[in-house]
Amino acid sequence: MTVIAIIGGTGPQGQGLALRFARAGQRVALGSRDGARATEIVAELNAKLGTALIEGFDNAGAVAAADEMVILAVPFSAHNATLDALKSGLVGKILVDIVVPLSPNDPKIVEMPVEGSATEAAQALLGPDIPVIGALHNVSAKTLNDLDHAINCDILVCGNKLEPRKKVMALIEQLGVQTYNAGGASAARCIEAITPILIRLNISKAVPFSHAGLKIWAPNT
Repeated sequence: MTVIAIIGGTGPQGQGLALRFARAGQRVALGSRDGARATEIVAELNAKLGTALIEGFDNAGAVAAADEMVILAVPFSAHNATLDALKSGLVGKILVDIVVPLSPNDPKIVEMPVEGSATEAAQALLGPDIPVIGALHNVSAKTLNDLDHAINCDILVCGNKLEPRKKVMALIEQLGVQTYNAGGASAARCIEAITPILIRLNISKAVPFSHAGLKIWAPNT
């Protein structure tokens, strides 16, 4: 059984992913800037599942505990600083970047970094030898934490290296979702930009739903 690290794991998305992966049978190293806070959250998450598959660490400890997969789930304001601090520990591992660069003043707007997307910014910061795979950008935290229902969307996965991309797709499919290979890291410019559109729709009084996701539909035959 492998260990998946989730950096920023005490936030809503990180907690939801920890619950989902642990329920799928994966061991999870939940990372936080404050290791004590991670330990508190882990106790609550394990109690929900009735298991002990989730363990709390500070961020560096979580990265060290991971066999290969490290998921980054921090706010974009902490994106680059977190990666810069963890860079040496990420050698030999795959970074799964789920961060969306939403405007700090309006979550219905995306403010892409100069690299083009958060995924590309991570790859530029870490260098070509640490593969960065963008995924899980369009899933709401509420959906992830609602264990009574299946995840209601498909997952687009992108990154510059094919084999790490395939590994991440296989990992995410353990959550009972369909993944699609969206190509190189530059595809994250489109994928990340879908999130503020979904946020706008989900908070609109003009539509009869919230927490909607993205589905890829086959043509009628």
